Amino acid sequence: MRISVDALGGDNAPDEIVAGALAAARRLSGDEIILVGDEEVIRPRLIDAPANVSVREARGVVGMGEDPAASLRARPASSVAVAARMVREGETEAFFSAGSTGASVAAALLLVGRLKGCRRPAIATMLPFDAPALLLDVGATVSCRPQDLLNFAILGGVFARKYLDISDPRVGLINVGEEPGKGDDLAKEAHRLLAGSDYVRFAGNVEGREISRGVADVLVTDGFTGNVVLKTAEGVAREILGMVRGAVTATAATKLAGAVLRPRLLSLRDRVDPENYGGSFLLGVRGSVVIGHGNSRARGVENALIGLARSGSGLAEDSERELAAAQQQVKGDAV
Repeated sequence: MRISVDALGGDNAPDEIVAGALAAARRLSGDEIILVGDEEVIRPRLIDAPANVSVREARGVVGMGEDPAASLRARPASSVAVAARMVREGETEAFFSAGSTGASVAAALLLVGRLKGCRRPAIATMLPFDAPALLLDVGATVSCRPQDLLNFAILGGVFARKYLDISDPRVGLINVGEEPGKGDDLAKEAHRLLAGSDYVRFAGNVEGREISRGVADVLVTDGFTGNVVLKTAEGVAREILGMVRGAVTATAATKLAGAVLRPRLLSLRDRVDPENYGGSFLLGVRGSVVIGHGNSRARGVENALIGLARSGSGLAEDSERELAAAQQQVKGDAV
């Protein structure tokens, strides 16, 4: 894999971005990482850098509060724009950015381009349960059509096979009830399409309380619902960890018990740390794209780049082929 990295995007750029990229490059000796940004700023941070790291000049950053599309058009030399254009022109197969999510999505759509047959992309993120589940969409496409949810299921299934090494991933549709007739018109029609597709191993509707129980490997929904599910899960996990911390430090006796439990508690904290995955994949575009957390540290960047390399090349090609086959079946069923 050749990966272009937006070295200027993110709250902790460029120091943490560069440090994470160097750590990943040392583990990915067969892959190439290209840091995109102001060379005068990046070069001093590349002391003892491995041979598979290089720099591509770019100027400027698209800020969090800016209009993404307008900013990309006005500043084509910005780091995220250059990183995305490198994918379009075949210089790299993937790009990573911890900068503005809107700018990363816009750069992928405007400069890399959508897969044929994919009307809207999806942001896919891992939920760190006992059996990790891939959730999509978590914010790229707020208003969906039933066909979009079928597309998300196919994109998620291809990704799960490559990234999670699951040969036949189960796909669940997030809904307000398990029965096929539950939900609004979108959910009902999406259920019909998913159940009738030969390209999806459909596990049925999944209620919110069942999401963490391993009933499906891939969970699909519209971007509005998915974003609420993700942010709620993150908030609940943070609050529970805070309550546990408060409980074990309340008295001398609980502090003693906490000392005994400390290794297990630290393991639990690390398990739900978003830095473990480093970001979310944008699926449905002609290349591999990972959108990092805005406050990504070096470990998160390193893990994101390792994940990009692990997903391997051919993600876009495999996805486009299955999208075409599934849509052909839908057309045939309609006739």
